[in-house]
Amino acid sequence: MSLTPKEVLRALTHVQEPDLKKDLVTLGMVRDVEINGPQVAFTVVLTTPACPLKEKIRADCEEAIHQHLGADLEVKINMVAEVTSLRPAGPILPGVKNLIAVASGKGGVGKSTVSANLALALAGSGARVGLIDADIFGPSLPTMFNCESARPGVVERNGRQLIIPVERYGVKLLSIGFLAPPEEAVVWRGPMASSALRQFLADADWGDLDYLILDMPPGTSDIHLTLVQTVPVTGAVIVTTPQKVALADAQKGLAMFRQKAINVPVLGVIENMAYFTPAELPQNRYYIFGQDGGKVLASRNQAPFLGEIPLVQSIRESGDQGEPAVLRGGPVAEAFVEVAQKLAQAVALRNAQREEQMAAAAALPNPSAGHQAFKFVK
Repeated sequence: MSLTPKEVLRALTHVQEPDLKKDLVTLGMVRDVEINGPQVAFTVVLTTPACPLKEKIRADCEEAIHQHLGADLEVKINMVAEVTSLRPAGPILPGVKNLIAVASGKGGVGKSTVSANLALALAGSGARVGLIDADIFGPSLPTMFNCESARPGVVERNGRQLIIPVERYGVKLLSIGFLAPPEEAVVWRGPMASSALRQFLADADWGDLDYLILDMPPGTSDIHLTLVQTVPVTGAVIVTTPQKVALADAQKGLAMFRQKAINVPVLGVIENMAYFTPAELPQNRYYIFGQDGGKVLASRNQAPFLGEIPLVQSIRESGDQGEPAVLRGGPVAEAFVEVAQKLAQAVALRNAQREEQMAAAAALPNPSAGHQAFKFVK
């Protein structure tokens, strides 16, 4: 008996997407089913190229075909990705699917280092990534990307002059460091710094991006308010180190995003400098700043814990030399890649949950149609 595409789809209804808890067929993740003799071929569309569960989904699909259709079938699976987005269409960043703010409660916790390596890890997975150095008063990304002498271009589109971001290591970049001499301080009042961020968002030609990451300044400031008032933000990531002082400030930064006036989802917490590992003893871990502080912060706030980044000399050297750690490979790069995968996973899950909430709200009766009005409380 010859197989049909419908039978293949029926078999794949037994494969559940691990995060979304629904089968691949219901989610519309299976496409282009083809049957050629003993070979069954189809495409699985993931929600991000950085999906950490890619190989599990592949293995589950093969098992479902063999179990429900025949153990002797040859299964050929093409894995592709279409990054999800729920950002409303608008004149600002129309081609950007997800905008992610990387923030910290205090300076010195390695937020810029984390931002740079997250961007590169996502780009390395095949995603289209941009990175804004929103720390107007302390820009560091030009140094980390070894492009301090680079200058953004300008292009005219529909009568408007737009900034062309610098591209380095496959990531599009904008920083005030490209526009001001590196040895001079940026001495601006808050409104001027906010205006610079608005220009990076509204007056730049970012094109089509899956993720635009913003390396935010430490603390809570005008810059953060400007961001959320200018564009819809997919979510925020909080970077902290394990010690009590850093955690207290990180708690304030996390609480800021959850304020009603801001209302930006917290995608997760990253613990940087989690432990010290000397190069000559790579298996040893010394918790010199305390242990599990980031995990406790995430648990206390019911936020995902995205992972730990060790304190090793090579991370500092990589940033100083303009070649972030992700580009050099090894255990440190793997740590950043794992955190980036969990971040991409958190973005996809957030988008799916929000889509379900919007669909459920749309299915409710129109309050204006009845005699008794009511309102939704967000």
